[in-house]
Amino acid sequence: MVLEIRLRNFFSINEEVVLDLRAGNIKTAKSKSLSKNIFGYDDIEVLKTLAIYGANASGKSNIIKAIRFCNAMVYESHKHNENTVFNFQPFKFKGYSNKPSYYFIRFVINEIEYEYSFSLNRTQILTESLHYYPKGKIAKVFERDEKVGKTKREKYSFGTSVIKRPFDVAENTSNKTLYISRASQMDRKIPKDIFIFFYKNFILRHSNYGKSNLEALINVYKTQLLTALQFADSDIIDFKVNFKKEKGRSLKANLETEQAFFEDSEIESFEIKTFHRTSPNTPFDLITEESSGTNKLFFMMLTIIDIVKNNKTLLVDEIEDSLHPKIVDYIIEIFNASSKAQLIFSTHNTNLLDLNKFRKDQIWFVNKKEDGGSDLYSLYDYSDFRDTMDLEKAYLQGRFDSIPIVDDSVENLHALIND
Repeated sequence: MVLEIRLRNFFSINEEVVLDLRAGNIKTAKSKSLSKNIFGYDDIEVLKTLAIYGANASGKSNIIKAIRFCNAMVYESHKHNENTVFNFQPFKFKGYSNKPSYYFIRFVINEIEYEYSFSLNRTQILTESLHYYPKGKIAKVFERDEKVGKTKREKYSFGTSVIKRPFDVAENTSNKTLYISRASQMDRKIPKDIFIFFYKNFILRHSNYGKSNLEALINVYKTQLLTALQFADSDIIDFKVNFKKEKGRSLKANLETEQAFFEDSEIESFEIKTFHRTSPNTPFDLITEESSGTNKLFFMMLTIIDIVKNNKTLLVDEIEDSLHPKIVDYIIEIFNASSKAQLIFSTHNTNLLDLNKFRKDQIWFVNKKEDGGSDLYSLYDYSDFRDTMDLEKAYLQGRFDSIPIVDDSVENLHALIND
């Protein structure tokens, strides 16, 4: 489970923003009626779902993008070469391009809480640290600071007997690579647990399938997927998946001669045929003959079923894309019905701004500040906003700032059309 995320100097984010999934101390009657929206861990309560609102270009997608980049660094950075440039941009104004970017995440694996962070610029890792609470008290796993010396023993320090032969890993960790990534590759226990959490338990997209992953999920969850689709008012009663290899040509490059060329290769692909209640023997191609909404719902539900059954976390940008508002409600309620699964999503769907559906601490806003940076804050911060007020109306009226300011007066519209 995820408890807290902090970001600084990524894309439109300049100053540190905090996304907190630990529930606030809300004792109102409405919040008590939404007890299904939270679950208990240790002596705190944790949110199952969290919605992020904001105007276009306010930075809400950049928050999702920054989390995706940082999480992917954990399980991909051991592949980086000396010429690697990290795939993000720091904030471009006020000298932030020369400042480090920073990521911090507080999370739980097997009932043990961890705090992991790193800082970097576009070409190298600068600092990295991991702490955990194995017996309720914080303990250091390791700390790393590339600026404090020239040798690995100057740059790294380790907790007692937490990682076996820790400096063996450090010697094999370049400034392009996160230590946790290299340590997992070298079969160290706690780093492997953390790698698995980021790779398998914190899902960054709802439909990113290779052959093996798709095949495994369908083999396990086909019955549940059909049921979930039918609960969502789909008339699909069956589907069949055909995995195949096709001959194709892929573009290759020879770095020594600086020449590009095509090479014959086998490309793995798949097709999914759906069958409907009205004509159960007539196949439809899911990708080309079903609607984009049905396509998204099919793959999204396949992911969600696995997530809620295994208490994972899903990150989704613009959850309502191609989906009816009722289907979005349905997806959120699936998470609320789970044990400890979590959904973090951005949205423009103001129908969800209803305190009969969400607690105040589940609603978050992103707003563009005067300096161009993105600010992130929660409805929970507005202590004067009562549960009896109309949240959707207040949001659209600009009560929380994070909406576009549109001047659509008749005079301006006529000027736009006639000029």
